[in-house]
Amino acid sequence: TAVALYHDYAADLPILDYHCHLSPEDIARNRRFASITQLWLKGDHYKWRAMRTNGVPERFITGDAPAWEQFEKWAETVPATLRNPLFHWTHLELQRYFGIRELLHAGTARTIFEQTNHALQQPQYTTQGILQKMKVEVVCTTDDPSDDLAAHRAYQQNTHQFTQLLPTFRPDKAILIEKIDFVAYIEKLGHSAATTILTYTDLLDVLHRRMDFFATLGCRLSDHGLERLYAMPFTEAAVDRIFRKRLDGHPVTAAEAEMYQSALLFNLGQAYAQRGWTQQFHLGALRNNNTRLLDTLGPDTGFDSIGDYSQAMALSCFLNSLDRNNQLTQTILYNLNPADNAIFGTMIGNFNDGSRPGKIQWGSAWWFLDQKDGMETQINALSNFGLLARFVGMLTDSRSFMSFPRHEYFRRILCNLLGKEVQNGELPDDKALLGKLVQDVCYYNARNYFQFKSDATV
Repeated sequence: TAVALYHDYAADLPILDYHCHLSPEDIARNRRFASITQLWLKGDHYKWRAMRTNGVPERFITGDAPAWEQFEKWAETVPATLRNPLFHWTHLELQRYFGIRELLHAGTARTIFEQTNHALQQPQYTTQGILQKMKVEVVCTTDDPSDDLAAHRAYQQNTHQFTQLLPTFRPDKAILIEKIDFVAYIEKLGHSAATTILTYTDLLDVLHRRMDFFATLGCRLSDHGLERLYAMPFTEAAVDRIFRKRLDGHPVTAAEAEMYQSALLFNLGQAYAQRGWTQQFHLGALRNNNTRLLDTLGPDTGFDSIGDYSQAMALSCFLNSLDRNNQLTQTILYNLNPADNAIFGTMIGNFNDGSRPGKIQWGSAWWFLDQKDGMETQINALSNFGLLARFVGMLTDSRSFMSFPRHEYFRRILCNLLGKEVQNGELPDDKALLGKLVQDVCYYNARNYFQFKSDATV
């Protein structure tokens, strides 16, 4: 049953990658990668963490070692990734992009390095070619409000592209008032709107204007990557005093920061609802744990982990504050701590109001959880607490153009779960019924939820 569900219903579906960190510049200029090292290892902190754990010096990871030597060190690491999802991902990617079915290790490294580098010189291996090869219909990148979106504008001028490229509004730098670079960022944000931000009202005005600009290029999603949500009572006057204090160069207390963050998240939530956008919240990462290597390598280099923040109360209060006046837009919640699965799985049911199917979503297993066990656990919990049939399914959340087989990985896991339960007599042996569920979760629910346009015939 699992084999039939996957091959007859899931395998040929296009991909809607509604949240990722791909470079829009790389897509717009149709970048060609110089080597498999550049395409596969640059920016991939999953691989970097594994290599460090395997004893590989930093020079071969993020340093200046030649491309072949970096690839060789990764190849030497791959056998050590047995039972880590990297082992599956690595070989899925070699098969689906390059038709290579050999296992990668020190003995096959040189041949695979040369074979993949030769393929990368072919026309179909540019960024746009890769997206088409993997049948990626939509890519939603993650973009700062101050971004001029020049790459999106340039790309959208060509109306014959296979893949639709859309921006996503990510205003975290305007929210994290306690950060050392906050004042400089507010100045940059004001410059993007040709104005000077002096008050909290000014900030809201600029953010609204930037949302309107993003919307002209098809933006219909926002995203936030926060430790947790904030829902402290506030007044506009108090928030303005806190904002002015910070702009004057003074630090804010933890309570002041939380009040400001509560206000801005609430105001942004209202703005998203006015525009009919979907808001996404990725919650629970403990970032930049290794300050020594953070100072050397910068953020997003593989030194983040799962945090153990209290989530339920503020999450409930935040959603309720918007729902109270019917200003809660479509929302997707992602948790990084698996201990929060039941909290997130039951929270969405509190605010699904029947106005549209699956209005409030618990998103797919995220980051450290986007592996077989994590996906199965999330799918099972969602099925227990809600409706799997309304789930919007998988996304890559990746910076790598090689990550699209993760959709196949997810689809196989989903079909395998269903197949096993048919075998056990827990689900009916009805291919049409189960096949519709598979197609909806893997493609159609997301297309309808985000109102993506599609020319695909499935």
